[in-house]
Parts: sequence; structure tokens; C-alpha cells
Amino acid sequence: MRLSKRLGQHFLNDPNIVRRIVEIAGCGPGDNVVEVGAGAGTLTRALAATGARVVAYEIDEALRPVLEESLDGIANVEIRFADAMTVDFEEALPSGAWTMVANLPYNVGTPILLEGLQHASRITRFVVMLQREAIDRLVSGPGTKQYGVPSVVAGLHATSSVRLQVPGHVFTPPTPVSSSVAVLERIAADEQAPRAIEIAGVAFGQRRKMLRSSLRSMFGDAQAVLAAAGIDPTLRAEDLEPEDFVKIATV
Repeated sequence: MRLSKRLGQHFLNDPNIVRRIVEIAGCGPGDNVVEVGAGAGTLTRALAATGARVVAYEIDEALRPVLEESLDGIANVEIRFADAMTVDFEEALPSGAWTMVANLPYNVGTPILLEGLQHASRITRFVVMLQREAIDRLVSGPGTKQYGVPSVVAGLHATSSVRLQVPGHVFTPPTPVSSSVAVLERIAADEQAPRAIEIAGVAFGQRRKMLRSSLRSMFGDAQAVLAAAGIDPTLRAEDLEPEDFVKIATV
């Protein structure tokens, strides 16, 4: 196999980590699993061994013969060669509840996850591995330097927890940074969540400014809007809970 730096390919090669991820996922017969980044099929095989139905996406056509050999004779796996960034999972996945279990590519992992949270309601649970810094941005709360728009998106659509730390040497090729495995359980998002995320994007775009200034371009009278939402206009974006952005959106 020739690995692609452009595609951010780092294949997990430690069977103990693979087994632990499958345990965290808790999948079994009758469950539906979607995997993004099948790679050489190591995690795919382990997921299929639980008896779950597995639909695995892989962008690299060069891995087709590797996956065909690795998954030969395993009936409960379907490999789809496609760019997950372009897949509408709500349309592409059959009906029913799905769990995403994936070692997400570093270069596109966060956008894929955020897109799934916002638009793929059939995926009710995410068990994902990303570089530790990216996971920290997803699970961090107000007042931390990692807190930002990804944190708001995750907070409005799921409860999240970090379940496993993964060192860089268990990948081929090794990664210069460590990774984390997080579990995100979908919750019902407020109907104003899209607007709230838009507001958060503007506010965090000038995160050092007070909200009355950073949101001025979005509202004619930002101070009045914030007052109506019960939000102190002298606060900054990093001070607000995800739900506070929903309060602003509903004014």
C-alpha cells in the first residue's frame, strides 16, 4: 500500500486499540454502523465481527484490492468508494438508527463530524477518533481557549465525552500528535440551532471583542437584542453557553 499524505491517511495498527473502540461503540447484531475511512479494513472487520451491519466509506480507490482481500467472505459489510465530504448521509443511509464509528482523516474529520451532527439525523451516535486537539475543541466548554464554533455545534446537537487517549505510534505511519476517541450522543436540537450557530460564527470571528461590538454587523442594535435575550452585552463569545446563542437567535 502507498499511503497518501494528501488524504491524511494514518492507519490504526494496534489490535488492542481497535478492540477498545469496538467495545466503546457497543454495537451488535441488529445494529447499523457507518464507518468513514475504511483504510485497510482493520476496524471494519472488527465492527463486522460484532454482527452489526456495516457500511464503510473509503475515498481511495487504490485501496479497493486491499479491502476486497481483507473483507472477503464477510457478508455484513458494504464498502462504498466515495468522498465522505460529498455524501448526504441522510439520503445515502437506509432507514433506521445508525452509529458512526470511525478513525476520521485528520484533514477533513471535524467538518465531516459537524456536518453529520447538523444534517444526518439518522446517525444518532458518533464514536470517532480524531487528533486530540480537534476532540478538545468539540468537547470544551465556555471560558477555555479551545471553546469555539465546533464546541457550540456539538453542544447544541449532542452530549459528548472523551473515552480513550491514543498515542501516535499506534498508527502507520506514526502521527506526530496523539489522538482521542470521543462519544457524542445525539440530542434533540432547538429549531433555532442553525441561526444560533450562524450567530456564534460571527461572534467567535471577533472573539476578543464584547458581544455588543462583535455582533454589530449582524444586528442593527446588538445591545438591544442581547438585552432582550437576557445576555450581558459586555460578555465575549467564549463566555456563552451554546444555549445562550439560541436565546439570541430567538429574539
